[in-house]
Amino acid sequence: MPQPTPPSVLRRPRLWIGTGLIAAVVSMLFALLYVGGNVNPKGNLRDLPVALVNADSGADAGGRHVNLGDQVVAGIQKAAEGDKSFDWQVVSREEADKRLGRGKVFGALVIPKDFSATVTALASPQPAPQGKAATPPTLTVLTNQSAGSIGSSMSSQAAQKAAHAASAQIGQELLKQAAAQKAPLPTAAQLKLADPVTVTVADGHPVGSRSALGLSAFYYALVLVVCGMLGANLVNSQVDTALGYLHTDYGPVRKREPVQHTSRVRTLAVGMALMLGMALVMGTLVEVATVGILDMDASHLGLLWLYSVATIAVVGIGSLALFAAFGTPGMLLATIVFVAMAVPSSGATVPLQALPGFFRTLSEFEPLRQITEGMRAILYYGAQADAGLTRAWASMGIALVAALVFGFAVTRLYDRKGLHRIPSPADVSETAAPEATAPAAG
Repeated sequence: MPQPTPPSVLRRPRLWIGTGLIAAVVSMLFALLYVGGNVNPKGNLRDLPVALVNADSGADAGGRHVNLGDQVVAGIQKAAEGDKSFDWQVVSREEADKRLGRGKVFGALVIPKDFSATVTALASPQPAPQGKAATPPTLTVLTNQSAGSIGSSMSSQAAQKAAHAASAQIGQELLKQAAAQKAPLPTAAQLKLADPVTVTVADGHPVGSRSALGLSAFYYALVLVVCGMLGANLVNSQVDTALGYLHTDYGPVRKREPVQHTSRVRTLAVGMALMLGMALVMGTLVEVATVGILDMDASHLGLLWLYSVATIAVVGIGSLALFAAFGTPGMLLATIVFVAMAVPSSGATVPLQALPGFFRTLSEFEPLRQITEGMRAILYYGAQADAGLTRAWASMGIALVAALVFGFAVTRLYDRKGLHRIPSPADVSETAAPEATAPAAG
């Protein structure tokens, strides 16, 4: 007699409702996080650090000593009182170079030593010596792509705007002085005096041509995080397969190992040990692929290798702890923690100072920000500890301890309560014994 065809699983409301709810939450969450963090960087911009260097030594003009550099600085600071978008940090040129070389500022505006002298020479009635043209006054804007291309661009635009505003202000004063002289100036000379300052743009901390315009550190860090998550998923499935909890399909061939009853604590420990081995392999191959094959600009290769292996191991162990505590939903939770919330709060593309307050708060503990800053220190800043490397190592250590404590505490609790993933033979026999000894009815 033919067996009746079982109803299609597509007719089960729970399948549609459960899958639909998960898909809805994931799509909404990713859209809100990814787009929400980057949709309005200028509107969210607060206190973007920019160095302001005044090296002007001043000049004598009209019987008095003037320092136009001080006037430029005062004008910028006054304008900044009503606009909190930028944090203008008045420092020496040496200190500005240090901050650029550690990613502490996104750019700089430099007023040179001869600024006052070159400006006052334009208003001087004495012509320049024959055969020697007067040196035009110049302000230099320094960029810093290593700290982030968008932040560097914002800094450069602000510095150029401030420089042109200073040029216009100085030009008004020069035109007044020229008008006080008896001889009228030609139109071309008046136009030159109206905007006398030349603004030049230079790279304050150059990065290599094969550094993805200062984004290679972010891409490398993101690869490490993804490798850690994928490695954890692989380890989790392979351990379950080895214990006989899952079967493996090789095309039409199915293979399943005998079930080995073991505790959740031991299962997690096995997975973490395997993850450490996988981190060694994956971290090595990531560096070989990026530096050896793709010729990415990199130095401190030994430190880069150690950092890569450690990052993959910590992310992988953290993911395994979530898997052990929450089961299948733990995989979704790991994706949210290590990707959905981490990428927009990393400060790698849009600077932290241009993110909404919620994402700035996330950046204090989200791993990708710390990992990226450590990677920038290694790739761009000579592995300086105070360029973000110390914070990265410390954050990684805290995350590792937290993952170990959380993972083993939860799995130990499950074991003590008898919440085994597969009932042991002893549990099965205890449950079946009363049924076997029960008297027959009637």
